[in-house]
Amino acid sequence: MKKYTVAVIGGTGKSGKYLVQHLLDHGYSVKLLVRNPETVILSNPLAEIVKGDAREYQSVIKTVENTDLVISTLGQPKGEPPIFSDATKNVMKAMNVCGLKRYIVTTGLSVNTPSDLKNEKVQLATGWMYQNYPETTHDKQKEYELLTESNLDWTLVRLPLIDLTNESRTTEASLEDCQGENISATDLAGFLIAQIDNRTFIKKSPFLYNR
Repeated sequence: MKKYTVAVIGGTGKSGKYLVQHLLDHGYSVKLLVRNPETVILSNPLAEIVKGDAREYQSVIKTVENTDLVISTLGQPKGEPPIFSDATKNVMKAMNVCGLKRYIVTTGLSVNTPSDLKNEKVQLATGWMYQNYPETTHDKQKEYELLTESNLDWTLVRLPLIDLTNESRTTEASLEDCQGENISATDLAGFLIAQIDNRTFIKKSPFLYNR
């Protein structure tokens, strides 16, 4: 089976580090968009670092060119304006220029979709996010809406609290509800990699959680 070259946005974040390591362990080549390359220690010949920012189109296209797909685990930088819709616009434009289709992204539980049957706890968590982080939460919803209007084969994975652990647990994915409070970073990395060739969640936004 062909081992793709994967463009990774947000690969130096907490869950992103697990994703990058899993990709390299599985023999994928990785191009990482990194704000501060001097803080990244990666001596793997399969890894290439591109200095730049997801808000800058030239940085994004430099990362996306000569790859086969894009995975984003981008987090919100503290004290900065919301980043998600801006980054997604740049990724979508760069992917279209480079002729790529597969885009796998992570986001939070606050994103709403037409198929949702969120339980009371998840509804409360969504309301809390809108109340306490309104700009970022609205921007994440905007990211989802941009994806639904795009021609890409996207999957937006909605996540509860990420446990930064190498432990693997029973994992479930649902298009309607999140019935677990956590997801292992190891299980998340495995799920994201599994989506590269899996078409189950194309143009869909599953919740992913541990039971």
